[in-house]
Amino acid sequence: MFSALGRFVTRRPWIVLGTWVALAVVVITTAPGLTATTDEAEFLPKHYESIKAANLQEKAFPSQGQPGAILVFDRKDGGKLTAEDSAKVESVVDELNGKLDKAFVPGTVQPPSDNKLVQIAVVGLADNATGYDTQSMDAAKDLRKDAKPLVKDTGLQLRMTGAAPQSVDSEDSSAKTMEIVGLATIVLIVVLLALIFHSVIICLLPIVVVTLVSFIATGLIAWANDIFDLKADSSIQVILIVVLYGIGTDYILFLLFRYRERLRTGEDTKIAIGTALERAGEAIASAGGAVIVSFMALVLSSLSIFRSIGPALAIAVAVTLLAALTLVPALLTLLGRALFWPSKKWRDEPAGTRFASIGTSLGKHPVRFAGAAGLLLAVLASFTIGFNPSFDFNSSLPKDVESTKAIKTLEKGLPAGVTDPTTVLLSSDNKLDQTTVDAFAADLGRTKGIAQVSPGTLSEDGRTAVYNALLDHDPTSDAAIADVKGPIRDAAHEAAPEGTEAFVGGTTSVFVDMQKAMNRDYSIVFPVAAVVIMIILALLLRSLVAPLYLMVSVGLGFGATLGATVIVFQHIQGLDGLIFMLPIYIYLFVVALGTDYNILMIARLREEAREGRSPRDAAAQAVRHAGPTIAAAGVILAGTFAALMLGGNSLITSMGFALSFGIFVAAFVMAMFLTPALTALIGHAAWWPGHGDETEEEKAVRVDARG
Repeated sequence: MFSALGRFVTRRPWIVLGTWVALAVVVITTAPGLTATTDEAEFLPKHYESIKAANLQEKAFPSQGQPGAILVFDRKDGGKLTAEDSAKVESVVDELNGKLDKAFVPGTVQPPSDNKLVQIAVVGLADNATGYDTQSMDAAKDLRKDAKPLVKDTGLQLRMTGAAPQSVDSEDSSAKTMEIVGLATIVLIVVLLALIFHSVIICLLPIVVVTLVSFIATGLIAWANDIFDLKADSSIQVILIVVLYGIGTDYILFLLFRYRERLRTGEDTKIAIGTALERAGEAIASAGGAVIVSFMALVLSSLSIFRSIGPALAIAVAVTLLAALTLVPALLTLLGRALFWPSKKWRDEPAGTRFASIGTSLGKHPVRFAGAAGLLLAVLASFTIGFNPSFDFNSSLPKDVESTKAIKTLEKGLPAGVTDPTTVLLSSDNKLDQTTVDAFAADLGRTKGIAQVSPGTLSEDGRTAVYNALLDHDPTSDAAIADVKGPIRDAAHEAAPEGTEAFVGGTTSVFVDMQKAMNRDYSIVFPVAAVVIMIILALLLRSLVAPLYLMVSVGLGFGATLGATVIVFQHIQGLDGLIFMLPIYIYLFVVALGTDYNILMIARLREEAREGRSPRDAAAQAVRHAGPTIAAAGVILAGTFAALMLGGNSLITSMGFALSFGIFVAAFVMAMFLTPALTALIGHAAWWPGHGDETEEEKAVRVDARG
């Protein structure tokens, strides 16, 4: 199959190139824009309590607006607010109300805090606004712009937080992160390729190819999101940059190393490309397939954030894989040996003493290598016990943005929960009397974790009452989540009189349900992805034994990666927890991409065994020949993920470290040491029940014996 593909591409490179350019033009001109949401409630299924509460509130109180922006006033000198200051606050808000965008409804000023250090005003959302949509964010930008001159020379300072301002800050932060990560990724790839190949064209090749692929992939993802109504997380575009450049460069390297190896034997350019594609194509396709099915396993998630990002990444990898098998060989054919300009070192076979010595040592002492690698991974994996999932999305914003500063200012005088009250609804099939409504509010007010409860407001039909509860802690903090999950929900359910039902809603309640959903997803997505990858490995290797220890090594890599991240961020930096999405990202990237390197190594090991070498000699030669490719690819991919650490917020930074470390472990511990050492130890049994390591002569003897 891959030899036929190689012949087609090398004979008709212009047709292949023209097809890709035409496809890019069509997609760019017709595909919708790729949009994302920061509304966590959109990620949950409808059967969770927080979503039931939101739906009930919308039905019972259709005209009740949600807070869109919170205006936080305090004195620049840090002193107490005077009566004149409060009068000025009223004046500023009145003037802003006259300029509000249609996404907002007029704001109301709250009394100053008891200690007179803070005063807030709450601007509501219009019926058609969510606080996370483009209209709301544009309105928040205008509100900030209009407010600045109104507090100038007043002694007051005004900062804004809430859904819309936080969405603006999140979007701006993501845009800056994309610029930093994109530039750092490109510079890193160019520098590393220059060091490896000393070629100007090879340095530019991944940039050109991945840029073309990214236009196509982004358009296809946007179409898929529109067709299937998928909700993309705001971090998807940053992750896409890294995945496309990282994986794209890896697959190009897999092919380039083989191509250069064949040229050194004296083969013609077209023949060398065809042979390289025949030899590396199966490994690249299998590796890409493992990545794609790993990402597609996320469609089994109960959270739409993962159901959308899974197919998105799968589409990106599929387009990249197709480009690596068609577009790249076509470009290599057109460029010929000019590809390596201006260097001529590609003609010289490198001594490869470093990898040769590593391979020789591993072949002689596989127990030592397997034991050392396994012990290192196991020790790091033991720290996963300390992993504490955090749902604090606000912590992912830089500390210097306005919405973060506004929250810190507000907490000087008001309960942290005032920024996002927890909504509690009491519903009945019959009308509720005022005594029941008041008694329920009194019971809630005595609950641990609640600082203050507003009087209940009845719906028009009198069957539903809504209460705003201010939490003691920041609504996105771990402490607030623990309070809602335990005492607050328990108290609300127990306080509901017979014939009524209580629902706890709001952002904190959404996070509680997301935690439940994640625990459910871990038990389904992880095993499914592992089983499918094992099937791919079994089909590639025609073996039932090798996939087992390959997946065990990858599982250890996952544990070691999460454990190392816990050590760095929770134990050393002192963070309370790590973003709850981290384990599933680590699992998918480390398992999927780590399997790439394992596939490349064991495919080369099988090739060496088919040359008649013993299991230990085959492992030694595989490390010698595949080691440089895996090392180069691992450094580049780990480096591209490390670029995420420049993003400036804890979510992206911790993810960048984890994925970079995981890829480093996958390349330099699992694929380089553990996999070949275990294969050397297990010997011929590694290929049972197939005969993947037998020579042509051994195969002929076996076939004759059967006949």
